[in-house]
Amino acid sequence: MKKFLISGVAAISIMTFASVNAAADGGSTNPLLQTTLLPYGAIPFDKMTPALYEDAVKEGIKMQNQAVNAIVNQRSVPDFDNTIAALDRSGAELERAVLALSNVEHAVGDPEMMEVLTRVTSLLSEHEASIMLNQGLFDRIRQVYDNRDRFDLNPEQKRLLDETYKSFAQNGAALKGDDREKYRRLSAELSDLGVKFSQNVTNGMKDSARRLWVRKSQLDGVPASIVEAARHEAQAALEAEGKADDEDLFLFTVYQPSYTPFMKYVKDRALREQMYRLYNTRNTSGEFDNTPVLKDIANVRLEIAQLMGKDNFAEYQLQRTMAGNPENVYAMLNELKDAYQGPMRAEIEEIQEFARQTEGPDFVLMPWDYSFWADKLKSSKYAFNDEDMKPYFEINNTIKGVFGLATKLYGYTFKENKSLPGYHPDVTVYDVYGPDKKLLGLLLTDFYYRPGKAPGAWMTEFQTEVKDDEGNRTIPIISIVCNFTKPVGKNAVLLTPYEVETFLHEFGHALHGLSSQATYASLSGTNVYHDFVELFSQFNENYLTEQQFLDTFAKHYQTGKKMPKELLDKFIKSSQFGAAYACMRQLNFGFLDMAYHTQESPMRASSDIGAFEAEAIAPVQIFPAVEGCFISPSFGHIFSGGYAAGYYGYKWSEELDADAFAAFKEAGIFDKKTADKFHKMLESGGTVDPMELYIEFRGKKPTVDALLIRDGIKK
Repeated sequence: MKKFLISGVAAISIMTFASVNAAADGGSTNPLLQTTLLPYGAIPFDKMTPALYEDAVKEGIKMQNQAVNAIVNQRSVPDFDNTIAALDRSGAELERAVLALSNVEHAVGDPEMMEVLTRVTSLLSEHEASIMLNQGLFDRIRQVYDNRDRFDLNPEQKRLLDETYKSFAQNGAALKGDDREKYRRLSAELSDLGVKFSQNVTNGMKDSARRLWVRKSQLDGVPASIVEAARHEAQAALEAEGKADDEDLFLFTVYQPSYTPFMKYVKDRALREQMYRLYNTRNTSGEFDNTPVLKDIANVRLEIAQLMGKDNFAEYQLQRTMAGNPENVYAMLNELKDAYQGPMRAEIEEIQEFARQTEGPDFVLMPWDYSFWADKLKSSKYAFNDEDMKPYFEINNTIKGVFGLATKLYGYTFKENKSLPGYHPDVTVYDVYGPDKKLLGLLLTDFYYRPGKAPGAWMTEFQTEVKDDEGNRTIPIISIVCNFTKPVGKNAVLLTPYEVETFLHEFGHALHGLSSQATYASLSGTNVYHDFVELFSQFNENYLTEQQFLDTFAKHYQTGKKMPKELLDKFIKSSQFGAAYACMRQLNFGFLDMAYHTQESPMRASSDIGAFEAEAIAPVQIFPAVEGCFISPSFGHIFSGGYAAGYYGYKWSEELDADAFAAFKEAGIFDKKTADKFHKMLESGGTVDPMELYIEFRGKKPTVDALLIRDGIKK
């Protein structure tokens, strides 16, 4: 999932202080600011240009400044309504503009949009800092906070007051004199660096040097659908370059729909190594080199943390999380390391011994061998291959099935809305209705890979759910973006189990945003602690192994027959194969993230990234380091994606989701009573402390036991 953070520092950005229910046209002729132009506040993407996005951001900044000045300059004694709630409801127009610009730029990758985002980022950072460092505003917030016991506030209002005060304090408001200006400067610098890092990653993926041309003879054993997609990619590239087509040329890229099957199915070890190096040397040199950028980001973050009286950035960043501090993060990472390291080594040894039956006794498994030989061993042990399931995951049936999960659990229904435009022809818009048949929100889906689109998959929002003083609800507008292989001609689009899992994951995030019933934008939907936000996405993934769920949609695209139980049983058994490796791989990322953000002295320009990575991940090392191959320069999650000192949250949330799904396994995977209790967490957003929410749902704190059982580590 991708959330646009203006400064790259704030746990709650300026956007989360906005509420689009208060947005007005304000006489502007900019279509993005005319909120009544389309129903529900939907965005008229078909009328937008890069210049209009930029204009809307600048106009939004002016409008929020006016609203904040009105709060500061009023003569009324500060109270919750005239200060805290008023601030939360300010900036509606700016939120609308920033969300639209950042989301579309990320999904489309248009060079003009990139330039616009680059230009406005410094403006947004300065604007955020000007609000966070507004002494008059903070004085009013602090006065309300200090006198909070005198106000008759409901629990959500108390939560908003507490989070607002702590957010301002954490983002420089309590600083004095020169320190305030230093924080302002550092925030702006960090914001610019984050955008630069992100755009380098995107542009690096598009680099023509990051692709591999092969001949048909080199693709023996590669599934026909993958071969056909590579042929189509080659045709498009040759045509774009003005070259004659060659039917024996096939093109693979470092984008996941191409890279992942290449590494899994191509027999030629040298080609796999070549592709591995192309992928893992991204952004390490040349025009899009991120190594100096990431050092600057780490150093600026450290400087901000120490300015705020903390020893390191992780200590600073983890203040408002479930984990709370670096010690608790390391405790969780090490607990998992101790549980999974032995099984992981056994897995690697088993795969290597299996490969040696073909490659000879001296064969040593390398990272470019893992996917290929793991798949072969899995097929040998379980007579299963991911390709076996693809005929049952035709994309249109899968969309109905995944949407149907929300119908069975929460009573939601989805209806395509052809009257509202998307930001790209690939986008489909759906009206989402709640169990009361009232409109719950809008969902935009953007499933297919295209050149320029950022890699991976994510959920975003274009409009946040809020309520006005009369209880009228502004509906959320949510999007899901993936990179599935685009259909070639009239061929059916068949998804791998991994892609269905990805869809379920992002759909969980979408449901979190769509279900929100908060009053205030800062506490709405996915505006929760970052180590809680992945619970709802990862929870959904559990249904991929449930026959009762799959029977609702997983039918062979040609015969119409349901997925055989024998095939699912093989998948379930094989799904535990490699679970220890997968966990250790995630721990690699988690330890690396914490290593960057627990440093207490700046990185030097001459610092060796390879040596730094090797030391950081040594406790969870899987394969020997490969010279020139790094994680950090393309690690967008922590350097530009809002997960700094937070990547551990994936495993933290995985413990939560396994424990939560255990409740459904005990009562029934569609049990209404259990679903209603889980739905309350979906609706609550950040209005309640997440541990309180979870204990109310489960009746106890989560433990790691269910995760270990699910992964086959514990019987």
